[in-house]
Parts: sequence; C-alpha cells; structure tokens
Amino acid sequence: MALELFTVGEPIADTKAPMDVPIGERWSERRFRARLVNPANRRKLTIIVVGTGLAGGAAAATLGEAGYKVKSFWYQDSPRRAHSVAAQGGINAAKNYRNDGDSVHRLFYDTVKGGDFRARENNVHRLAEVSVNIIDQCVAQGVPFAREYGGLLDNRSFGGTQVSRTFYARGQTGQQLLYGAYQALERQMAAGNVEQFPRTEMLDLIVVDGRARGIVARDLITGEISTHFADAVVLGTGGYSNVFYLSTNAKGSNATAIWRAHKRGALFANPCYTQIHPTCIPVHGEYQSKLTLMSESLRNDGRVWVPKERGDTRDPRQIPEEERDYYLERIYPSFGNLVPRDIASRQAKNVCDEGRGVGPNGLGVYLDFAEAMQRLGRPAIEAKYGNLFDMYAQITGEDPYEVPMRIYPAVHYTMGGLWVDYDLQSTIPGLFVIGEANFSDHGANRLGASALMQGLADGYFVLPNTINDYLASGPFDKIDPNHPAAVEALEGVRQQSERLLSINGTRTTASFHRELGRLMFDLCGMERSEESLRKALDRIPEIRQEFWTNVKVPGELGRFNQSLEHAGRVADFIELAELMCVDALHRNESCGGHFRAESQTPEGEALRDDENYAYVAAWEWTPEGAPPVLHKEALEFEYVHLAQRSYK
Repeated sequence: MALELFTVGEPIADTKAPMDVPIGERWSERRFRARLVNPANRRKLTIIVVGTGLAGGAAAATLGEAGYKVKSFWYQDSPRRAHSVAAQGGINAAKNYRNDGDSVHRLFYDTVKGGDFRARENNVHRLAEVSVNIIDQCVAQGVPFAREYGGLLDNRSFGGTQVSRTFYARGQTGQQLLYGAYQALERQMAAGNVEQFPRTEMLDLIVVDGRARGIVARDLITGEISTHFADAVVLGTGGYSNVFYLSTNAKGSNATAIWRAHKRGALFANPCYTQIHPTCIPVHGEYQSKLTLMSESLRNDGRVWVPKERGDTRDPRQIPEEERDYYLERIYPSFGNLVPRDIASRQAKNVCDEGRGVGPNGLGVYLDFAEAMQRLGRPAIEAKYGNLFDMYAQITGEDPYEVPMRIYPAVHYTMGGLWVDYDLQSTIPGLFVIGEANFSDHGANRLGASALMQGLADGYFVLPNTINDYLASGPFDKIDPNHPAAVEALEGVRQQSERLLSINGTRTTASFHRELGRLMFDLCGMERSEESLRKALDRIPEIRQEFWTNVKVPGELGRFNQSLEHAGRVADFIELAELMCVDALHRNESCGGHFRAESQTPEGEALRDDENYAYVAAWEWTPEGAPPVLHKEALEFEYVHLAQRSYK
C-alpha cells in the first residue's frame, strides 16, 4: 500500500515482561523484580483514576486499600452507573469446577486462538492465571453467582470454547460484579482514602517533563473547568464503540479520555479491531440511538436458524424442521452455536445477504428455545435466562417463550485502545491504562465473558502490583495550577469549548454523529475492502470540515450543557474514525473482527497474513494535516502454534 496515508516509524517493544523464565513464571517473576513502595511512603503519593467501571472501580478501591491517596473521577451520577453494569452473561475463570478438561493453559490457548493470533502471549497468559483469583475475590465480596443444587458455583459455556468456565449471575453478571467493586470503593471513600469527583469528565492529560502528572476536567453540573494533579494517572474509561453511533454501549460511553491522551503522546494500538456481537435485538427504526444486547449465554440453549428458502415470511412456528437451516450447526459441527462472535456475526450477515433473513427488513435470524424448553422444561429456562427473556419481550412486544427471538449483529466491544506494556503503562511514563481502554489482551476478537475477566484482573490484581515499580521513583516534584503545562492544557480545553459554542451553524451534533456512525458501519463494519475504506477516508475529512464550520452547539460554557459534552465527544470520534480506517486499510489481511473482503478462504473464512502482519499496529498522533506514524510491535508465538483458526 502506498504511504500517502501514514509513515512508518521505529519499531516498539514491550520490555517489562521477564523473558528469561518460562511463561508460567513471568507474572510472579515480574512482581518479585518490581520495586515496592513502603506503607509510610504510599500516604505521600497520589493517583488519579478516571472511570469507575470494573477496571477503574476495582483499581481505585484496591489502591486506596493499599494506602495511596486516590482521586476517583466519573461522569455519571454514581459509580454504579458505569457501563460495566450492563454486561450480562458471565465472567471466565480457569477453575475447572466441571472437571471437563479446563486449565490455565487451555484458557490461555482459547483466548489467543479466539483473538486470531493477534494478541501478546505474555499478557494473555497472565490474564488466565489471574482469572482463578477473581472468582474468590468476588465471592468474598458477596457477589451472588449462580450455584448448583449442592451449593457449588455453577458454570456455563460461551463462544469459542468447548468447556464450561463461565461464572454467572443469571443475566446480570456485570451488575453484580460492579456492585461488589462499588462496595469496596465506597468503603475506601468512607475511610478517606479515595476522594470522589462525580459528574466530572476528563478533557485533557497534563504532561510535565514527559510524565503524566494530572488531568483537566469539567464539572458537568456547574461547567467549571479545573486542573487536578497526581504522581500517576490511570485511565479505566472503556472502549470507543459509539464511534458507530448505534452500538450496545451506553449513550454516554465515549473515547475522549484515551483520545486526548493519544494526542499528548500515548500510542493508539489496533484501532480497527472492533467487535460485532451476533446476539442483539435488530434495528427497528431510524429513531433509535442505541441497540440492546442479548447475552451470548443464550446460545447455550438457543438454536440459531433461518428458513432454507429465500423470502419465506411464514410464522416461524409454521416452518417445519426440514425447511429450517441451522447454519452454525451445519457449518461448524464441533462448536455449533458456540462459535466465536466474529464468525457467528459474519455468518448471520451472509444468510441475510442471501435473502434468507427474517423480520420486517430481512436483517435478522432466529434464536429458538423450543427444543431446550421441551428438553429441560420452561422453569429451567426461566431460572437461567428469565430476566433476559423479560427484557426482550418489553422491547419487542413478542414473547420469546412462544416465538423465537430475532437477533442480528451489532457493534459491541473494541479490542483496540492505548498501547501498554506488560506493566499496563502507556508510552507516556506515569500514564497507566486498564480494561477496555487498552489493547493488550484480546487480539483481533474478544471471546465472550472475557471483558469482565480483564477488567477485574487489571483493577484488582495487575495494576496494583505494577504501578508500585513506577511510583517507587516518587514522590515527584509538586505541580500547581500555575505550572506552564497545566495552564496550557486548561487553556486548550477552554478554547476548544468556546470554539464549539461560537460556530452557531445549522446542523445538530447528533446529525453529524449519526452520519459518521452509518458511514463507519457500512464502510468499516463487519466487512471492509480497499474500495470501501478509501471511500470512507475521502468522506471523513469532509465531515470534519463541515462539523467545525456548521455544527450548532447551544448554551454556555460555565454551566450545565449536555450539548457541549456531546459535541466534544463527537469531535474526537471523527478524528478516531479516520485513524480506524487508516489502520484497517493498511492491514491488508483478515483477522478476527477485521474482515477484509480481499482476504478470505474459499469457504469465506478470515485469511490471515502472518508473514506480513503478525504485529501490533501502534499509531503516533501527528499535528493536523500530517499523516500518522505507524510503530510496529512484532508478535512472537512461543507457546501457541500459529495456525488457521478452525471451529469445525
């Protein structure tokens, strides 16, 4: 590919993982070699944690418990409103309670394979190791996991695995886990170890002498813009799926914190790796502003099918078995309905493209529980999935106990994020990035029930160990609001806000967001091609130009102004969307959720190019008008053999 859209810089590498010991010993060896901070000195050190989802909430609580002075920032009215609360199906852990062959190594292998061999082995193995501790931690906090008749914790299966390793609390697992972290955080707030900043949004990173030393934030109630300082900054602010406008994320979920940090020097890794979830309620109107996820756990007992004939609009209950195509079971006999999300999503798109989709617009497939209810009985299905069935019925007006659910893929999760090393530190010293906000663990596709695992692993167990090594060099020089770097960052935020308010154009921020989202889904969504990506890269600069000359943002700066909040986030989404398309265009292969039409097997599966693209693409921000700089981190596979993924 010609380099008109980017330039290539120096390679990058993770130097923190101890490579002189076997992979199973690297995490314990890293903890041993890392410097410590004694308890008396921790009281002299301050850490800013942005975000209170599973990663951010767990980190703030754990660091407060360790004795550090923590400042916790979140834009919701309560930490309990973080988007982690919406996760449904479960959390993975290699406990092997079912004695069905699971192990730390198998979870490690499944995760690397599920990510289509585009994840870092060291980070994934650590995640698998730590997973076994997470469940014990959460049980001790009182998280009400489902249990078997004898009282033992229950497990179920998720896509991409052939064992039962997913712990769950009906369809409310994220909520229950978040409440556990929230209680721990509230305890530290009450003890005075964590200072809280609710309804406050980070708008810039303060970098002093090359180190992250604070943030610029806006009080979303009063509109006041202020600076806050610390010895280290932790971002646990989630992913960027709302760049697509319609996604399963909460409407407030945004990329501003990580994007502004990227513009301060943090490399952004693999932005094109976005996940389409196969089990969502189909779009049902232009008026929608978000989509609703139906848990992947439903694919344990629900069977996915479409009519064999095109244009068959009969009531699904009137279509006999011999005229149904259980296409996942047919194509993937080993994994069936539990293939990974990227594969299930593409196959749903394929059958709909063939004209065999169901529902009013033909963009849907059936998820049918009739056989499971006949085999297990309705009470058993209600016990497992009752709240999910109720939610579906309330949204669609259809009873899934009587009529098969209709589902269709939707944007859900992002595997890309800020580049971090083994210590979860970005390329800006002192800036640590955890959970979905970093890129580190999932490669090109996240297996179901692994997001909660990574968030809690990073927050409870990884970051509290690795951040010590950095803070052992502190405390650093005191910074106050008069420092030139703080003044410059504060003034930059104020100027951008005033510029947005002064444009006074004719288009709403939502109209730009909607247009950008539709363009991204159509041209950089489930399937990408050189043609579609170049078309997107022609149009996105035009959208950006029109946004900055014709957007209308009502209200004032120094007061409550949700229109201004949205405008700032959409401005960042527009810039991020362009980088996503550049990344997708440069990676001329298919892998996981990144499916290039030009790179597929004769059977239509993703075709990787390991010789040319077995690397992490870490992008450096350049001033507007200059192409971004690509830094490559070579991926080496010592313990998992590179192979074409097969779930047949």
